[in-house]
Amino acid sequence: MGLNIVVLYGSVRTERLGIRAARFFVEQIRKAGHGSVLVDPMEHKLPLLDKRYKDYAPGKAPKVMEKLSGILAKADAFVIVSGEYNNSIPPALKNLIDHFYPEYAFKPSALVTYSAGPFGGVRNLSNLRAIMGEVGTASIPPHFPIPKVQEAFDADGKAADPSSLERAAKFLGVLFWYAQALKEAKKKGLPPE
Repeated sequence: MGLNIVVLYGSVRTERLGIRAARFFVEQIRKAGHGSVLVDPMEHKLPLLDKRYKDYAPGKAPKVMEKLSGILAKADAFVIVSGEYNNSIPPALKNLIDHFYPEYAFKPSALVTYSAGPFGGVRNLSNLRAIMGEVGTASIPPHFPIPKVQEAFDADGKAADPSSLERAAKFLGVLFWYAQALKEAKKKGLPPE
């Protein structure tokens, strides 16, 4: 049975181009024989953070949080697709991440950064690694920068450069390895809190 990989995308801009990269990764994960769900804040409209999902009494959280908690809890790993906004991550992505905590714990994440310029969003990488580590999902060592995202994929997420497929397969292969290893380790129990 395959893994369940959730792709988190973080932009709500009307002219957003990173959604193409998110669609590309969902497709590559599925082609590798695993399940994948795209979590897009344009579809799952969370309020600005007031209370985390875990801070609500059972059955009292907003429906969007209930739904997202279920999606995130079932994940074996995450692919985070983030643009670079002022050397950091988009506010919608930070809001999405911050609403949840136990759903991320002891699962790996793979970080995909992008920009319209030549550096592929790498200036937000250290922020993103720190945030994901803080919520309990350590990021795998490699990351996947995408420079000139507007040229890298079409609207459906098809890669303009065929070498992106090989690069993505290697990158995702590392994530799949970590996800499987942690899934097996969790069967023996979690470390003490």
